[in-house]
Amino acid sequence: MSEFSLSIKQEPNRFFNGESSPLFSTEVARTAREFHQRIPGYEPTPLRSLDQLAQKLGLGKILVKDEAYRFGLNAFKVLGGSYAIGQCVSKKLGIPLEEFSFDSLKGQEPITFATATDGNHGRGVAWAAMQLGQNAVVYMPKGAARERVENIRRLGAECIVTDLNYDDAVRLACKNADENGWLMVQDTAWEGYTEIPTWIMQGYMTMADEAVEQMQAMGVNRPTHTILQAGVGAMAGGVLGYLANRFGADRFTGITAEPHQADCIYQSGCSGDGAAINVTGDLDTIMVGLACGEPNPLGWEVLRNCSRHFLSVEDRTAALGMRIQASPLLGDERIIAGESGAIGVGTLYAIAHHPDAKTIMKDLGLDQN
Repeated sequence: MSEFSLSIKQEPNRFFNGESSPLFSTEVARTAREFHQRIPGYEPTPLRSLDQLAQKLGLGKILVKDEAYRFGLNAFKVLGGSYAIGQCVSKKLGIPLEEFSFDSLKGQEPITFATATDGNHGRGVAWAAMQLGQNAVVYMPKGAARERVENIRRLGAECIVTDLNYDDAVRLACKNADENGWLMVQDTAWEGYTEIPTWIMQGYMTMADEAVEQMQAMGVNRPTHTILQAGVGAMAGGVLGYLANRFGADRFTGITAEPHQADCIYQSGCSGDGAAINVTGDLDTIMVGLACGEPNPLGWEVLRNCSRHFLSVEDRTAALGMRIQASPLLGDERIIAGESGAIGVGTLYAIAHHPDAKTIMKDLGLDQN
């Protein structure tokens, strides 16, 4: 096997204790999935088995959850935003969530949902607001791709591109939401703002619940490893929280992966006391969905307790993953992945071809089993 060296930083989790959170139980996941199943157009997204790639890398099996088919939006983020908005509307109307429908707000006073996004979360909030006949105002950090801006505007939302990084765009959105009486739907938490971020994280569990069901239909009882891309850690925390509750955190190896330029989860794992660490600056990475410098404290708690390793990788790793999945080995299915979603496969490939591959793979417990 040829060798090449991409920069990979690895930190074993010294704070692991395996404590799962009741917020991300299988029962809560079932509630979230039942909600999503009532949305027109819901279908489980495919779980792709890259058997030829697994064999090439000396692994038993590689499974990739392909979110390119989620409600026609090419992103999993709509799961969190729609579930949080459903919970908010149900609470406002005083009805149980199971009675909520996308006709619930007809004849009601309009609501404006506000959020900050690097793209897909805002698109999900805009889509849910459009389905409900409500308004959305979406703030984006500087350098936002024109395509992502237009995707949000096509859903009828107001989209404002700022000259700020992601975390400062969140603060601006929150300030303007407070001043205008809008409902903030953000996927990170802070003091006094935890309920909606919790709902967003719980919404992501639908993806994990589907994946486990699909995996078991293939004859795989549980994963040995799960590699989760981490921005603020909301998706990673929700999915890992579900898996820890379902299987036990000590029965599989949870791994997070982030870009060097925005590796707040990795840096938090390197801290001496397990406290969340903020990363500042432009956060300039091609993995724009992961360009976040401040961990979601709810997500970080789950990741600190239940993940085994934190990885920080260079941008070329994501580009590698995109190419591998778009041009697969003969026999593997093609996957069209964005930069953030490709970090998992790219990282596996980069590790297996690294000059120190044997050491890294041994540390992570990666082998043919």
